[in-house]
Amino acid sequence: MLRVRPVHFTSRPDSWEPILTALGLAKTVDDGPWREFDAGSGRLALHLTDAGAMDDGITALGVEVSDLAEFARRTALAAEESGNTVAELIAADHGESCRITGRDGFSFLADKGAREPNAADADPALTVVGVWFTADPGAAAVTLQDIGARFRPVPDADETADFTAKNGGVLMVRPASGPPRSGLGFEYDGDLGALRERLAAAGLDVSETEEAFGRTLHVANPDSAGTTGTAAAAAAPHVPPTVWISQRLASQ
Repeated sequence: MLRVRPVHFTSRPDSWEPILTALGLAKTVDDGPWREFDAGSGRLALHLTDAGAMDDGITALGVEVSDLAEFARRTALAAEESGNTVAELIAADHGESCRITGRDGFSFLADKGAREPNAADADPALTVVGVWFTADPGAAAVTLQDIGARFRPVPDADETADFTAKNGGVLMVRPASGPPRSGLGFEYDGDLGALRERLAAAGLDVSETEEAFGRTLHVANPDSAGTTGTAAAAAAPHVPPTVWISQRLASQ
């Protein structure tokens, strides 16, 4: 089992929840500082943090697996051939986990999935996307293959790479300068115009861009310093001004 489940750290979970609900995610866990939301494919967790903290507005890449020891073993076996990836079982703050580290030094956690199926009332057209920004995209792509993600061809031939997880969600590698980092987005395999109307009807500030390979919706990010009515997230670098939802192409 491999499911994409990023963790978004925010001091404004109550501002995020209307966005996620309008997108079609279903809240499945509400446990104090920890909330989980299911999409049709993939899962997203919100983790409460202090306003202005270094992680306020930051998304941590993450996945769920059924058996941590077996996942670590298989990843280590794949890494013997690639020489690219380190997988180690660790005792994290929330319990046992497996830390995956790529050649660029970027690391993320694989946690044991507590629930197998996604919520039936989640929008089946919505997919959670975790993004790995790195100056070494080729090595990052190998690491995602080492953990069992499946390569998904993309229309262009640049350094981007997309992968799907067997049990839901998409992982993307995108070239970027500076230290490696992670990001969050969504894909929609449905009527993007109808989704835009749904978001607007929920009172959200939504815009649309037309790009070479499809359309993308943008909703104001509650954690951005430019969002009206929120404190500046100056302590957290790389907090984007919007949350993006890209149209999933038929070829994908």
